[in-house]
Amino acid sequence: MKRERLQRGGYGFTLLELLTVLAVVVLLVSILLPSLRAARQRAKKTVCLSNLRQVGLAIRAYAYDYNDTIPFGPEGLPIMGHNFYTATGNVTSLLSLLDGRPVGLGLLLNGYLSEQPKVLFCPGADQPSEADRQLANVGRRQAQSDYYYRHASVALLSGKPDTFHIRLSDLGKNRNGRRIRALVMDVQFLVHPSLEAFGVFTRTSHLRKTVNLLYADGAVRSADNSDDRFTVDVGARPYDALEEILKRFELADEFDLSGD
Repeated sequence: MKRERLQRGGYGFTLLELLTVLAVVVLLVSILLPSLRAARQRAKKTVCLSNLRQVGLAIRAYAYDYNDTIPFGPEGLPIMGHNFYTATGNVTSLLSLLDGRPVGLGLLLNGYLSEQPKVLFCPGADQPSEADRQLANVGRRQAQSDYYYRHASVALLSGKPDTFHIRLSDLGKNRNGRRIRALVMDVQFLVHPSLEAFGVFTRTSHLRKTVNLLYADGAVRSADNSDDRFTVDVGARPYDALEEILKRFELADEFDLSGD
């Protein structure tokens, strides 16, 4: 007994005591890990909303400089061979066309977002960050961000749009006759793995549980996506992407901002 006390006084522990401590540690970790994960997701969501707010300020600054018009997307390009750019890029997240010309949100990179281009990438993306690689493509080849950009709901699969001068103060009405309000949102885009060979990849954010939205008046909001209402799943049919994305923007137009 005396020897056992001496061992304990010299920081000796029995096997039972060590197992008990280990069990307590494992229990604490199992309790804390979900909370830590949730806290990490909340932090990423907050940063994402901040990014969208910065994008909104840049759009407004652009409109101020260009007689109230907003950055506009490209005219439709013919779908030829394995080029699905128009189907998957128009009105989505494209920063530049195949020839490197800036379009859409890419027009903000020259001046308006030149000091903070990474706000075009969501910190809550479920896949590894594409920020450095995609920004390196700008001016050279097709590049994408982590946000859909509506391009004022005017885009075509082929041919030229009716107008290139969409005013921020009067975006018009969507196909449902409601006022266009939503301009930018998180990408929730699912495709069949077979399309990866053609440069079309699944890209989602916030574990598909939440979608962050930017509105024309600069307001930013989070919408529940636990039922995948904002998720675009085109499977192996990329030609459906444009239509499905526009439907999500029209759904976002209905979002209630009365809580401001």
